[in-house]
Amino acid sequence: MEIKRSQIIKQFSWLKKKNCKYIVSANYDGLICASFLNHFLNWELVGYYDLQSIWISEKARTKKSEIIWVDLNILPINGRALGGHIVSINNEIPKGFDSSCNPNILVKLSSNDFKYKYPFSTIIFLLWLYNIEVFEKDESKFALLNADDVWLKYQKYHMNCNLWIKTLKNYNWTKLFNGIDSKTFEKRINNKYYPLFESNKFFNQKGKIISKHYNIQSKQLIFNPDWDEDIILNLFDYFAKVLGWTPPNLPSITERIDGIKNKVALKKVRDFGMRNFIKKNKVFSYAIISNRTLSYTIFDNMKKSPIK
Repeated sequence: MEIKRSQIIKQFSWLKKKNCKYIVSANYDGLICASFLNHFLNWELVGYYDLQSIWISEKARTKKSEIIWVDLNILPINGRALGGHIVSINNEIPKGFDSSCNPNILVKLSSNDFKYKYPFSTIIFLLWLYNIEVFEKDESKFALLNADDVWLKYQKYHMNCNLWIKTLKNYNWTKLFNGIDSKTFEKRINNKYYPLFESNKFFNQKGKIISKHYNIQSKQLIFNPDWDEDIILNLFDYFAKVLGWTPPNLPSITERIDGIKNKVALKKVRDFGMRNFIKKNKVFSYAIISNRTLSYTIFDNMKKSPIK
C-alpha cells in the first residue's frame, strides 16, 4: 500500500498550517520534532507530555482546543495528534483517533499486525511528509536516526523497514540510510556519538535493542521538565548545530497535571471491547506496546481534556 502526501494533507489540513500551538512527548524524539516544527512551520511549543504528566504554559491553557499533540496518541474527539503507535484492536479504531495522523492507522494496521508496525520515528515521518532532505554528514544522520532507535531498527527489522520505504514513496531514503548498517558507522557511534551524548546527558536510560556488528545497546532520553531545562536547551542547540534548525523558545511552564499510567493485558481489552474499555476507564491516551500489552493513561475528573 502506498501513502500519498497529498492525501494526508487533504485529510489533516492542519499539517500545512503555520503558527500552530503544540505539545510534544517528553523525550528525545519529541524535542527533535519540536526543532523541526519551529524551523519549518513556526509552530509554538506550549508544553510536554510524558504519558503520565502534562506540563503546560498559560498559552496551552487559553488555547487548549487548538493544541496539536506531537509524537503522541491522544483520544479526546477533536484532539489533533501526530503519532506512530498501533492503536487498533481487531481493526477497531476509537472515534477519537479520526483526527490523528498516524502511519499505522493510515494503512489499517491493528494489534494482530505488530510485526508490520511503522518502524521509524515521528521525525522521520515529518521529513518524508514535507520532503525535507538531510545533510550527508554522519553527525546529522545520527541525530535523526537516534530518535526512537531507528538506526538499530533498520538493522534488526530490515524487511519491515524496506516495506515502509516502499509505502512512503518519493523520498531520498538512500541518502538517509546509506552506510547505516555497517561496522564503520557503528564504530563512529561507539567511539564518538555515544560518548558525546552521554557527556551532555542526552541519554538517561538503556533500551532493549542490540546492534548487529558490535553489540551496542540502544540508549534513550526521557526528560523531566521540572529539572531538565538545561538538557532541553542543550539538545536544541545541538540540533541547530548539526541540522541547521532554529531552536524553539522554551514554554514558560505554569502547571503540571498528573495522571495515572497503567498497563493491561491486551486480551482483557479485546474481550471487554476497546470502546467499552476506554469509556469505562476514561482513557486519555494509550498505545499498544507489544502484541500482549496495552499501556494507557487516565486523569481524575477528566471530561473533554485534562487541561482545565
